[in-house]
Amino acid sequence: MLTYTLRYAYYPGCVAQGACRELHQSTVALSKALDIELVELKKASCCGSGTFKEDSQLLEDTVNARNIALAEELNLPLLTHCSTCQGVIGHVDERLKECQSTDPTYLEQVNGFLCKEGCSPYRGSTEVKHLLYALIKDYGLEEIKKRVTQKLTGLKCAAFYGCYLLRAQKSMPYDDPFQPEGMENVFRALQATPVYYRGRTQCCGWPLASYATEQSFKMAGMHIQEAIDAGADCMVTPCPLCHLNLDSRQPEVEKVIGQKLGLPVLHLPQLIALAVGVSPKELGLQRHIVSTKPVLEKLGI
Repeated sequence: MLTYTLRYAYYPGCVAQGACRELHQSTVALSKALDIELVELKKASCCGSGTFKEDSQLLEDTVNARNIALAEELNLPLLTHCSTCQGVIGHVDERLKECQSTDPTYLEQVNGFLCKEGCSPYRGSTEVKHLLYALIKDYGLEEIKKRVTQKLTGLKCAAFYGCYLLRAQKSMPYDDPFQPEGMENVFRALQATPVYYRGRTQCCGWPLASYATEQSFKMAGMHIQEAIDAGADCMVTPCPLCHLNLDSRQPEVEKVIGQKLGLPVLHLPQLIALAVGVSPKELGLQRHIVSTKPVLEKLGI
């Protein structure tokens, strides 16, 4: 009988089940390979990706208090693989935990809306964790090393953290918000080589894409070019929205900046899963706009 090492209430988010289905696919495949149990929160709703609070902070807090309460019902940490979801839900969790002592009336208002809809109240009894830091802090890099069957020796990986994962909450207990090493330490555990460049903790430009498209694409192009100039074979991101701007829109980015790029952009669980023996097809690597074949060829896969 299989005994899981870790269990999480899995919050896949919207993008990973739509435009970036390979992220959901690779997260599930990786969890199986590492014997991690994911209990999907099928009743969860969109976090709002930071837009709900533009109309109403109460709306953002109530929607995400419900998402967190679904995990609390299971007595499990809420796990997401999306930096934006982590930033939004983690920030709500942080704020509502503060409200338990500083503004209990506001928390009663939030819970009143939840109870009115037949939902469990927010208790502040769990954590919101991104997959990256769950793997580092809960699973452990040494345990990941033991699972590696396909060393990524010679592969130069440029992390693209983006902004939400590191700086949306008041405190980042797992990493330095301006000089992070979490993803680079994962690369080292897989025998890959980290590549450092200026834009790895900056915005990908996605939030601008709907109303300042050219500026958005120029931002993405700048980051991709910097990674290429630093010698990267690929970019690796923990955020599907960053992936959309850096991979899916890379051909459009090239037109705006007047330059060929062609840099593969992988989701974090895809890279780790490759190293622990999951097949490229199972990880949805064929779904990317920029071909991932150069990465696979370099690894001899």
